[in-house]
Amino acid sequence: MTKLLEKAFVEVSKLPEIEQNKVAKWLLDELTSEKRWEKAFAESEDVLGQLADEALEEHRQGKTKPLVLDRL
Repeated sequence: MTKLLEKAFVEVSKLPEIEQNKVAKWLLDELTSEKRWEKAFAESEDVLGQLADEALEEHRQGKTKPLVLDRL
């Protein structure tokens, strides 16, 4: 465990039980969310690469237009 994480746990341990549970739930939810994002990105890597290749090919073929921010 890192020193910073250890310090955070020491500080959280000083809170009332209900606050400790809120922090614990938040942390567990964040870790679960991060795992879902990692899985989603890992599974979409091939699709994103394919879309990028298609976009580059369309650009090479002159099928794209420059982005003009004033027209958005």
